[in-house]
Amino acid sequence: MEEFLLGLQKPARYIGQEWNVSKKDIDKAGVKFALSFPDMYELGMSNLGLRILYSLLNKIDDVVCERVFAPAADMEKIIRDNQLKLPSLESGKPLNEFDLLGFSLGYELGYTNVLNILDLGSIPLKSADRGKDDPLVIGGGPCVMNPEPMHEFFDLFVFGEGEDVILEVIDLYRSRKAEFKSGGLSRMGILKLFASIPGVYAPLLGTPVKVKKRFVADLDKAHFPDKWMVPYIQVTHDRITMEVMRGCPNRCRFCQARSQYFPLRLRKPQTILEQSKCLYSSSGYEEISLTGLSVSDHPGLNEILPEMVRFFKEKGVSLSLPSMKPKTSLGGMTELLATIKKTGLTFAPESASPKLREALGKDFNEDDFFKTLEESFQAGYQHVKLYFMVGLPGEQDLDLDSILEFSARVSELSRKVSGRPAQVNVSINTLIPKPHTCFQWFAMLGLEEMKAKQDYLRGHLKNRRIKLSFHNRFMSFMEGVLSRGDRRLSSVILAAFRKGARFDGWDEHFDFQRWMDSFSECGIDPNEYLKEFPADKPLAWAFLDPGINQEDLSAGYEKIKSIL
Repeated sequence: MEEFLLGLQKPARYIGQEWNVSKKDIDKAGVKFALSFPDMYELGMSNLGLRILYSLLNKIDDVVCERVFAPAADMEKIIRDNQLKLPSLESGKPLNEFDLLGFSLGYELGYTNVLNILDLGSIPLKSADRGKDDPLVIGGGPCVMNPEPMHEFFDLFVFGEGEDVILEVIDLYRSRKAEFKSGGLSRMGILKLFASIPGVYAPLLGTPVKVKKRFVADLDKAHFPDKWMVPYIQVTHDRITMEVMRGCPNRCRFCQARSQYFPLRLRKPQTILEQSKCLYSSSGYEEISLTGLSVSDHPGLNEILPEMVRFFKEKGVSLSLPSMKPKTSLGGMTELLATIKKTGLTFAPESASPKLREALGKDFNEDDFFKTLEESFQAGYQHVKLYFMVGLPGEQDLDLDSILEFSARVSELSRKVSGRPAQVNVSINTLIPKPHTCFQWFAMLGLEEMKAKQDYLRGHLKNRRIKLSFHNRFMSFMEGVLSRGDRRLSSVILAAFRKGARFDGWDEHFDFQRWMDSFSECGIDPNEYLKEFPADKPLAWAFLDPGINQEDLSAGYEKIKSIL
């Protein structure tokens, strides 16, 4: 493969050999595990889950874990034109020579990349067509909240967090590998054994009665990648990612991540500080991002941030936090962060209408928000990013007007403090009623309705200090269909792949008509998946138990209807 590298746009995507990469001998491994994030290298190397599992698996003596990402179009052409097989980054071993191939499924619009990786690796696309000499293909990650649209292509799905269950999968495979590879144990036979592991689902065996989500009980004892890999090219999140919590103390009714990462678990401040210092010393990165669903709700933040600022400021390392809750920024936290580096501030009101925020279950106090904002402008911040959603049930034009009014008020508050208005970037997404949320029964906006709301906001914006950005409505449509879909969609995904679908999460590669042709070819109307679902009928994902009581979701659904 080396002979082709100089002809590629970004050859460093394919060379491996990064700082802190694992250098185990794959030919001496008892179990060979290929780990894939089905998108470009730059996105895959920004995924914390992949880094955790890669580090964890390579700590096991007889296991070698190597990475593979979706090749860009120039690399795919080389592989196909020269009848090569997609190799792993570390050893260059073809994918079909691994025992296990695990995919982290983070986004529905990456599904066709999964099929492309399998195809380029000479692995049969469908689970039913694989034999004892093919890898077992495993799916994990956020999209397993409803894996049914991809059921034909995976031997196993792991529902929940992977650190504990992957060790059980490895142990079982190790103990039965010789029997399986010799033909003494059939593929269906080994799938039945794997399906006996809590949290593991084998689609070929049919839909089970219930699969309970796996989760790590104690984050302080959980594995963390102490040797942080440093790529040779800039990746999407080119920094240290320090996970401070999993789960969320809030009860936002629209948020699938709450169900996915339930229950709430916190890392202790001392653990966070020690691990941050360890990751810095092993990588030399100049930015550390604290990550979690609601970092500003961590009760130890007032202890964590001052100590991190004290330690890292003299080293020139900046700290960043994701979207913050206004009330926890009070007390000088924004001023403290500004002593290191004045990055922008990010908040997610989700709606500018108090009534719609109540329906969403969004804990957002406007008085706290504007008090925090004033404090931040006084500390020298000048850029603010706001996240809003449109497409909520019962939404009116007045609710859209309130988004523009709220954003203008943010900008003008800076004028009061500094004499000049702030630049406000407003990101607007369409609500997708995702599985395992209180909104899962509601309908989603259609394409024309999305366009009407986006056009309305563009047409009524008069403030030049406010910049609106909208998520591609055709992508939102597809994400809604695939996230709310059932087993019938496997045929559509396969048809789209065969028509050339790749990197559908990228504007420059996404072709909506290709997907519409695939739905038509398969005799399926995608709009059916965006309609309201009857609350008294089982949903495609009802057999998956994320740990949140179904009665609580139903009660939340009724509460939304009563508010609206």
